[in-house]
Amino acid sequence: MSHDNPDQPDRRSFLRRSIYLVPAAAVASVDAAPQAPAASGVAAGAQAPAVAAAPYQPVFLNSVEWRFIQAAVARLIPSDGEGPGALEAGVPEFIDRQLEGAWGHGAFFYTQGPFHESLPLFGYQGALLPRDLYRTVIAAVDKWCQQQRGGKLFAELDPAAQDEVLKGLESGAIVFEGSQARDFFAFLLANTKEGYFSDPIHGGNKNGASWTMIGFPGARADFMDWVQRPGEAYPLPTVTIAGRQG
Repeated sequence: MSHDNPDQPDRRSFLRRSIYLVPAAAVASVDAAPQAPAASGVAAGAQAPAVAAAPYQPVFLNSVEWRFIQAAVARLIPSDGEGPGALEAGVPEFIDRQLEGAWGHGAFFYTQGPFHESLPLFGYQGALLPRDLYRTVIAAVDKWCQQQRGGKLFAELDPAAQDEVLKGLESGAIVFEGSQARDFFAFLLANTKEGYFSDPIHGGNKNGASWTMIGFPGARADFMDWVQRPGEAYPLPTVTIAGRQG
């Protein structure tokens, strides 16, 4: 893939550079989740006993698509000794929620024809809504893998083979109708970065782990005292929109 290899020692530098490509709205959204009322029998201000959250159940993606996304994002940003990978950070949940939401329904795209091949400079110009592009290309990739990789789905391939498929999608070596494969990969890579660096309120970046890894203070109200102090470690923990510390 044309971006830096996340498995190399400069992974942290790659991730720091990537955060500049993430829309500001994804990193710190003003649409904070409403606070749930205190449970019956729990006094105001008191903390209820911690309850383990149930595993996320995808809303848009079916079980086969869900496995594909889990496998793909794990290769785009794998875990290592410096921090969690995209899978551990909850990026699949972020992507599923985006596909079911306004972005997936094309609310931010002009989706009327005519549809022509265009330069990447002009952004996505395809006929399919993002959620339909995901669904169509995932099915096509799995079919291609079954034909070319011994009957296995993408999620069933070993990591090296998965990397080859992803590189083929990015470069255009693996071709489906029109430019769908490359458009899909561009969305997948961008959404993976967004989910990795966005505020946890959107489903990814669990516990603000990626922010902690790169030293980003998060949604703190004021950290201007530290802007002009390069080289000094920021002493306070990362804070999310919901007020949780990483």
